[in-house]
Amino acid sequence: MSDTNNYTSKEIIVLEGLEPVRKRPAMYIGSTDVTGLHHCLTEIIDNSIDEALAGFAKNVWVIIHPDNSATVADDGRGIPIDIMPKYKKPALEVIMTTLHSGGKFEGEAYKVSGGLHGVGAACVNALSTLFRVEVRRDEKVYMMEFSQGKVKTKLTSVPKPLIESVGKLIPQTISGTTTTFFPDPVIFKETTEFDSKIIIKSLKDRAYLTSKIYFHFYDERQQTEHHFYFEGGIMSLIREINKNKNPIHEAIYLHGQEDSVDAEIAIQYNDTFQEITPSFVNIINTHEGGSHLSGFKTALTKVIKDYAAKKELLKSKDDVITGEDVREGLSAVISIKMPSKDLQFEGQTKGKLGNSEVQPIVSKIVKAELEMFFEEHPDIAKIIVSRSLLAIQIRKAARAAKDAIMRKGVFESLGLPGKLADCQSKNPEESEIYIVEGDSAGGSAKQGRDRKFQAILPLWGKALNTETMRIDKIVSSDKLKDLIIALGTGIGETFNPEKLRYHRIILMSDADVDGAHISTLLLTFLFRHLPYTIENGYVYLSMPPLFKIKQNKIVKYAYTDEEKEEYLKTIDQTKPVEVQRYKGLGEMDPEQLWETTMNPETRILKQITIEDAQKADEIFRILMGDDVPPRKKFIQTHAHLANLDI
Repeated sequence: MSDTNNYTSKEIIVLEGLEPVRKRPAMYIGSTDVTGLHHCLTEIIDNSIDEALAGFAKNVWVIIHPDNSATVADDGRGIPIDIMPKYKKPALEVIMTTLHSGGKFEGEAYKVSGGLHGVGAACVNALSTLFRVEVRRDEKVYMMEFSQGKVKTKLTSVPKPLIESVGKLIPQTISGTTTTFFPDPVIFKETTEFDSKIIIKSLKDRAYLTSKIYFHFYDERQQTEHHFYFEGGIMSLIREINKNKNPIHEAIYLHGQEDSVDAEIAIQYNDTFQEITPSFVNIINTHEGGSHLSGFKTALTKVIKDYAAKKELLKSKDDVITGEDVREGLSAVISIKMPSKDLQFEGQTKGKLGNSEVQPIVSKIVKAELEMFFEEHPDIAKIIVSRSLLAIQIRKAARAAKDAIMRKGVFESLGLPGKLADCQSKNPEESEIYIVEGDSAGGSAKQGRDRKFQAILPLWGKALNTETMRIDKIVSSDKLKDLIIALGTGIGETFNPEKLRYHRIILMSDADVDGAHISTLLLTFLFRHLPYTIENGYVYLSMPPLFKIKQNKIVKYAYTDEEKEEYLKTIDQTKPVEVQRYKGLGEMDPEQLWETTMNPETRILKQITIEDAQKADEIFRILMGDDVPPRKKFIQTHAHLANLDI
């Protein structure tokens, strides 16, 4: 469907220069860590997807080369290469060296676009040591090279694509754009190595949201390839989200258009308590939600409330269906498309849709379409409303049980638990709490800590598995009750993030299977019932050493078997060497525990993040849920990855 005649330099608008990007890269790509690195790749991919959304491309190829450079190609029209009279430069050069240049503003080249308002490609160029663009138009190949945002090789015609693997995948006669870039290690100090898992997840999501477009991923480092194509679009995605749950009805598909906003929604309830509602605009994952998600939730609550009242399904006048009730066990995908020139995001990396006018539009579409669906499918409507009514009864029972517990004084007027050795600082930003396995290790930690900013809370034995547990059961558990009070936020309806007393919550357990199990149980509790702590990067795992190596008066701690073996190779083997394998934290005295595991200058902490909430939800449900077959299958599949301490 190539149409190069109508896509020329006239479609390109320029707003400002490129200079600020290298000075403040995080302002443009969010961060300069592994997330920012992959954000660069995503920006180039989304430019190719924009060609597909505009109806001019059917395939997107992504290749990671052995030298860790990345190539993205499409079979669209090819970026314009003709001279822009105003700038006396080829359009390709202007696009790649100027912020806010591209066909996504007043021009009509892209009515719907996921590109970062013309910033994306130019930003990636600025942050690359080499950035090469090859344009295939009119059965010819044109090439330009850049370095750190500046022209290195002017526009020139080349006989064939410069990367051999690309030439094999994409015939020269097919129009399109191929972009290859080397991330600059000066900018990406943490890593310039692409993670295939992150790329596969990103491409798979985009394949769900852009049905009938082929995505091809080749990792030449490992000689692997993956291909994604989904006819069903978001209906395929909703089935993927619920694949390890028990859906209680067939998935619902809603679609409508209003004032240049096109909305697609897929809904399917399951028998869990969790809510999963990923939202997208122009294929961009708005992981922080925004006006389109708010519009959906408002309409969903109203339709279910109105239907329950109309059919007289409420058992009591005191029963009121809340938004929380209708979202219990809800899986929904909200995907809208709208003119790219109108898009407003909160934050440069597009985490939240800010267009206030979108909320009533989406709400109107969902209300009209869902009401019609309920009238045509009363059996499914009754199942969904009954789910909300059940949520009311569970909520009332849980509140009654919790109130009864509170009346019995279990929370001791919310005084801090006696086992907590609190820190002196009252500033959450500088305070940290160690959740320590066992009284013995807790005692050493209390003696070895820095009292100014480190608090210690010993927990004995294993915490409860809270994966499917109601809140009234949780607050009646002594261990979890102590933890909730120590953190200060409350839980459930009383949760208040501003009362969090520590901005580092460090789980410290033995480096063995039991210790890992204890940490997993605590992470399950935090993930399900205090997700705010993980989402904001406040949760960490401590990394105690496995070995103490002593020769004469020199002591070295090793955290892995490999580290131990490497160190032993470097020392004089003619002198006696003592190698102690720590079986638990309790074997360390306070000084050793401080030196190895608690001293900010020498310790190792692993921060717990949720890069993919959907995948995390799935894994927690498999490992910690009541359903045995999926867990058995998971263990059998991943058994070869386990490190057995025998």
